[in-house]
This record gives sequence, C-alpha cells and structure tokens, in this order.
Amino acid sequence: MTYPLHLDLAGRRVLVVGGGPVAVRRVRGLLDAGAAVEVVATAVSADMPPVPLQRRPFTAADVLGAWLVQACTGVVDAEVAAACDERGVWCVRADDASQSRAWVPAVARVDDVVVSVTAGRDPRRATALRDAIALAVDTGALPLRRSRPGVGSVALVGGGPGDPGLLTVRGRQLLAGADVVVADRLAPAVDLADGVELIDVGKRPGGQSFDQQAIEELLVDRARAGQRVVRLKGGDVHLFARGIEEVAACVRAGVAVEVVPGVSSALAVPAYAGIPVTARGVTQSVAVVSAHLPPGDPASTIDWDALAGLGGTVVLLMAVDRLALACAALIDGGRGEDTPVAVIENGTLPTQAVHIATLATAGDLVVSSPAVVVIGEVVGMRV
Repeated sequence: MTYPLHLDLAGRRVLVVGGGPVAVRRVRGLLDAGAAVEVVATAVSADMPPVPLQRRPFTAADVLGAWLVQACTGVVDAEVAAACDERGVWCVRADDASQSRAWVPAVARVDDVVVSVTAGRDPRRATALRDAIALAVDTGALPLRRSRPGVGSVALVGGGPGDPGLLTVRGRQLLAGADVVVADRLAPAVDLADGVELIDVGKRPGGQSFDQQAIEELLVDRARAGQRVVRLKGGDVHLFARGIEEVAACVRAGVAVEVVPGVSSALAVPAYAGIPVTARGVTQSVAVVSAHLPPGDPASTIDWDALAGLGGTVVLLMAVDRLALACAALIDGGRGEDTPVAVIENGTLPTQAVHIATLATAGDLVVSSPAVVVIGEVVGMRV
C-alpha cells in the first residue's frame, strides 16, 4: 500500500542523476514546480534546460542536502536509490518502478486542479487513466466548483446559437466551476451543479429589460465577493452583444476577466438549416447585419443602399419585427425582388422551423423571435 502525496518543492534542492531524454523531462517538470534543480551526469542531451550541471559519474555524497532525487541513468539507478535509502532521501527510479520507493505519477493540470494518477506501477495504464480523467475535467463533466473561498473572477462565455451541444469545451469547464451564472435570454439551457446560483438578466423584445449598468455592477460585486461568475450569453460574446462593456467594467474594477468566444448564430443557424452562407461560384462575401433598428432610424448606422449593392449573402439578426422594412430597403437599394430569403426560427433547437420566401414576399411571413434571416442565392442551395 502506498501513500499519495504532493510536494511543494519551491526553492528546494532536487538532484537529477542522468542527462538523457527522461532526465530532461523530469528537469523541466521540476523547474515548473520551482525546485532548485541540479544535474549530475556523464553526458547530457542538447535540450537540457540551463541548470547547475556536473559532468561526471554519480557519487553517494551527491544526495546529501537534497530533498528529492530522480535517478534517470538507466545504468546506476539502483546505486543512486541505495545511497538515498541509506541517507533518508526519497528517490524516484526511472529504470524500474517496481524497485522504486517513490513514483512520478501521470499528471494533468486544469487551472488550479491537479490530477495525479498511478496504476500499480504501470505507467501506460496510468497515462490512459489520466487522459480520460483530464478529458472529463476539460469538458466540464466532473465537478470543479470550489468549496472554499477563493479569488473571484468573471468569465464571459459565448453559449452558441441554442443547442447546448454547441457550447465550447472551455465554456463547459468554466460552468462546471462556477458559483454564479448570469444568463441571457438566448443563452443555452445547461445543467448546473447543485448550489450554483442562476440569475436571469435576459432582455426581452418589448418586455422586461435588465439594465446594462446593473448587469455590470452585479458581475463586479459577485467577483469581489470571491465568487466565480460566468456570464453566459447567446451566440458569441461580442457579435451584436455588449460583451466589451462588461469586460471594460471588470477591468476598471480590477476584477480578473476572461472571454470565451462562442459559435455565432449568424453562421451556425444557416448551417443547421442546410444553407451555406458562402459557396464557390455563387458568392464570395457575407455581411452580418443587426436589424434591431429599422431602416431610416436616425440611430442606425447601416447604409441599406450600399448593403443592397454589395450582392453576396446578407444575414440579418434581430430582424423579426422589422423584416418587411429591411426587405423593402434592400429592394429600394437595387436588390432584386426575387432574391431568395430564408427565415429560420429557433435555429439548432428541436423546434427549428425554416421558411423560404423572396425579398418581395418575406415581409408577409408570420414568424417569432429568435430567428435568423438569410438573403441571397445561397438559399437556393439548401439541402
């Protein structure tokens, strides 16, 4: 029976005997841990990190004053281990794990989580187990939430177009470690661990609207209280969203903030509907446009005539209530009335519905939000 233990080797003298590839790997790992590494070897690989080095055979006196010794020669490892046993120094033998008093486990690190695996002194088996556990941690399949207070942070996570399966690996990892999730209306529905607080700050068209400044203050206040906050947004963090304002608020407040891009509905929803937004020989451009303001609105920055003149594919977001006006503006700008249009409701979800029309008829469609509008010849390529 063995006793697992992690060591804080920062500033501690660690001796590595040997200069081959195994020794190089061990030296690098020890340096990452902050150890004061010294090497004794008769020959040394060219990629050995710059550490104190003595090019000579090992002697038993070398282990004196060392907190840990790594024997990596493949020749005199037994001699090194014996010298360590006599002097009460822990030694890891690289040549024969069955004869070693200590082992280097297979290790995976995810943020501040360290996973160490040994498997009956079988390194390949340990590595396979390590990789499986690391994958589960990486994908958020294992609980990462802290039970003790720590430094708070904010992560803005793009949740994708709706299907939880399109959430990124990094996004799932952060959600698995979150104390608080601040979610938009269009954020994907995800399972959260028990005890995780979910705060809905969704802004609904024509309905409830959570003040943006209040959202920013909420993120900062919770992080300052030592909580890990995930700001879960629909689509991408920055595309027609106010992610940069939330990032800036965290930076001003001195709060650690991370941005995790998401799969944008502007590209993913047409793909799920069988429509490519570009295609060889059909179009070489795609314009993604927010239609939350109607054409002609003084606050709009969209030049609809120029947009119509571009040709190519136009993808409209937030256009449901202004679809007829947007189509009319494109026709007035010179885009043909018979230009194909697809309106995709609830894209990527089981309730997805696809409506096909033209610029002349799309305004007559009865559709509801959320919906993505695709305009252009690529609609005719739908499969």
